[in-house]
Amino acid sequence: MKSPSMALFKQQKVEDVYEIGEELGSGQFAIVKKCREKSTGVEYAAKFIKKRQSRASRRGVRREEIEREVTILQQILHANIIKLHDIYENKTDVVLILELVSGGELFDFLAQKESLSEEEATRFIKQILDGVNYLHSKKIAHFDLKPENIMLLDKNIPIPHIKLIDFGLAHKIEEGVEFKNIFGTPEFLKEETKVQENKKVENTQLKTKRLREYTIKCHSSMPPNNTYINFERFAQVVEDISLTERGFSTLAASHDSLQEDIDALVSIYNEKEAWYKEENESVRHKLSQLKYEYRKIESLKRHLQEDIKTVGASLTGITGKYADLQSQYESLRQELSEELKWIQDLMSSFRLENEACVNGNFDSVFNKDVNESLMELLNRSRCEEFLAGLNVGVAKSNQ
Repeated sequence: MKSPSMALFKQQKVEDVYEIGEELGSGQFAIVKKCREKSTGVEYAAKFIKKRQSRASRRGVRREEIEREVTILQQILHANIIKLHDIYENKTDVVLILELVSGGELFDFLAQKESLSEEEATRFIKQILDGVNYLHSKKIAHFDLKPENIMLLDKNIPIPHIKLIDFGLAHKIEEGVEFKNIFGTPEFLKEETKVQENKKVENTQLKTKRLREYTIKCHSSMPPNNTYINFERFAQVVEDISLTERGFSTLAASHDSLQEDIDALVSIYNEKEAWYKEENESVRHKLSQLKYEYRKIESLKRHLQEDIKTVGASLTGITGKYADLQSQYESLRQELSEELKWIQDLMSSFRLENEACVNGNFDSVFNKDVNESLMELLNRSRCEEFLAGLNVGVAKSNQ
């Protein structure tokens, strides 16, 4: 019998309704891609969950687990929790169309900022607790709440909006039903849970019973016929029993020696096991720290690459504007050369006309004054025009 949620799985190609875009993230059996609804143009996130093809297979997610996640998402409607928009299914995958959360992980945001003010930290914690309180009011436990599953709707605002995601391990807790399963990511489990789990596996001690005494009771009277043959047989049986008793005594001694050796080996094993557990915990802690530092460096690297691209684009724009100004300067220089040539020609014609005058000295002084006045006028005109051109160019570059 099909559950009510199965009827909501649309048996058609998701590509017929949505345009599938770039990959946003991936997990063990799921890939999240950006998509756009063809009819409305609205963008969503498509989560492709790989289905387990058979009960014997360990690849993929079981159908009942997918249905449980869908059922929980259908019951949730809160500002700090991701929303489910649509569900599709094909032979290999179940596709959940979810609200697009494009601000990145809270982890990356904190790694970039390195520190938060008290007000910022308070607002973030309040949003997270609001979402968790809403889930608990619905009798829903997330079971995998960690920095990677706390996303930002938009990181470009002062206090980004929190969104809780990934309800693959979430469960509905029934009233009065004891829930004993352990879920979550190992490095985020509390230490008490790990200790309780380890105590369940106890080493069984080897115990054997020692043969203490074997007593043979027999009647002192002879059988009725009292023949020699019967007596011989009885004596042989008694002797065999005596030999067997001695054999059991030897076996008991060997058992005691073997038991001592086994106890020594078990003691050595327990010591080695405790040492290995301690070393494993130390290595796991160091590995978790290295993972955190690596993700922090990767986040800073991405932001640095974005800054480099921005600076490169700005340099390209400045280079273009510089080339335009250089071209304008060259044009003004050519015009100035032509004007100077024209003035020189004009001065030459003045000299020819003034040679006919009587007072040569007056003519030379007059020509010199005129020449200097014209040059000053021309320089002022061209300099003002050149400066105006530079001002225009600088104003455009600032825009």
